[in-house]
Amino acid sequence: MQENFAKRIAIYPGSFDPITNGHVDIIKRASRIFNEIIILIAHNPDKVYLFTIEERMEMIREIFRDTEGLKVDCYSGLLVDYLKMSGANIILRGMRALSDFEYEFQMALMNRRQTKNIETVFLMSGFKWFYTSSKLIKEVASLGGSVKSLVPDNVNQKLIEKYDVNNTRG
Repeated sequence: MQENFAKRIAIYPGSFDPITNGHVDIIKRASRIFNEIIILIAHNPDKVYLFTIEERMEMIREIFRDTEGLKVDCYSGLLVDYLKMSGANIILRGMRALSDFEYEFQMALMNRRQTKNIETVFLMSGFKWFYTSSKLIKEVASLGGSVKSLVPDNVNQKLIEKYDVNNTRG
């Protein structure tokens, strides 16, 4: 078990629909802790997505194209199964507010129950991104509002294209 943790490979799962500057902040800060981070686009059958998996993977790869130690992948099964396949045993999660804690705590305990060799590491969101969420960003963008400072430039452009709005503010 010690040997696996020595590799320090973390899986950062999420829908990333779209990836936000809050996600980017967590990834950049975590890259100082972990040797490798796999940004895992997880499929949730209960969600309706704006971007395809391929679009999300492309946007994330573009954002981190010059960053070593980062990979992007997708998976639709149990997260613990992906960890076993990848050789990782650390789940990275970002938390914004106290309201995130209960859900994240339940997920961490359930993952740990599935496989005892899994640890979940929580990083608090940066202050600037405390109230940023993909859902809120999509809502504002769909109504023609500017989300330019809340998402990377390539994501902002894709949101404008998806919603076909003339977003000249911000």
